[in-house]
Amino acid sequence: MLDYNASVLLIYTGGTIGMTEDAETGVLKSFDFGYLKEHVPELSRLKFNIDNIPFERPIDSSDMGPEEWKKIVRIIEENYDRYDGFVILQGTDTMAYSASALSFMLESLNKPVILTGSQLPIGKIRTDGKENLITALEIAVDKNPAGRALAPEVCIFFQNLLMRGNRTTKINAANFKAFNSLNYPILAEAGTYIRYKPELIRYPPEHSRTKFHYLLDTNVAIIKLFPGISPATLKSIIAIPNLKGIVLETYGAGNAPSESWFLDIIEEGVKKGIVVVNVTQCASGSVEMNRYQAGKTLKDIGVLSGYDTTTEAAVTKLMFLFGHGLSKSQVEEQMKASLAGETTVD
Repeated sequence: MLDYNASVLLIYTGGTIGMTEDAETGVLKSFDFGYLKEHVPELSRLKFNIDNIPFERPIDSSDMGPEEWKKIVRIIEENYDRYDGFVILQGTDTMAYSASALSFMLESLNKPVILTGSQLPIGKIRTDGKENLITALEIAVDKNPAGRALAPEVCIFFQNLLMRGNRTTKINAANFKAFNSLNYPILAEAGTYIRYKPELIRYPPEHSRTKFHYLLDTNVAIIKLFPGISPATLKSIIAIPNLKGIVLETYGAGNAPSESWFLDIIEEGVKKGIVVVNVTQCASGSVEMNRYQAGKTLKDIGVLSGYDTTTEAAVTKLMFLFGHGLSKSQVEEQMKASLAGETTVD
């Protein structure tokens, strides 16, 4: 049920949706929010209030990172009581990382925070940006008859699908269906109506207050295994000064080489105090470290199971936990838990 007395804050960071094409080179470059409004006149027909706060300098999603996430959280915190929901426009390349990070930084949300964008600039005739933007805005103010937000989570809305942000991965660089949530069901689907699945949506405990977090520690790394990976490559990563966490992208259900040199290097990292989290390279499925000997050996040397967590969620979760000064054992304990619906824990 749309609340026509509602207000939504649109936070414009940049990305393809607001870009223009250089007439000579064909290269896309960031423009401003005024250009976006000019090409979506339908915004004036929505029967609820829409305000906007653009980044002073719109950025490409390749430049999105912890400082920008903190900026977004600051904008939301400063305006939280004034709006029923928030829509964030950003580029698609790092959107799943942003959504994952924000899901941890915005604790106990009771209002929707919806990220969206487009594969084609809003000025293109065939753009997917209009539908993504308009429906995201509607979801941001949609409430049940009791006046409660229908989707009070950090979500990504793209190509008619509303997905939990920290379960989402970009799966296509060209298709309009750029994202999917392969290890968790879709929260809502937009067709003639927006059909929500409330049994799948996280609602905050009654009377809880939203907490806004800003502490992140970027002393983390991702290692993607591949046949032929060398000892020198692994050693160079383990030796990075002040490294605290590693997301290890393994094969299948969490398997890795059984050679002693590989296990020795990973164990050396664990003994140095590095938290190593095992996630699968597969698009869907879960790590099961007791299923094969190759996975059990990793478990025996202290590698943690990431279960069905995405790489994006695992790396931003490590940043978040280490940023709050948790010890290695505390981080390990939290990595085994679901903080914001990011993982299915055994």
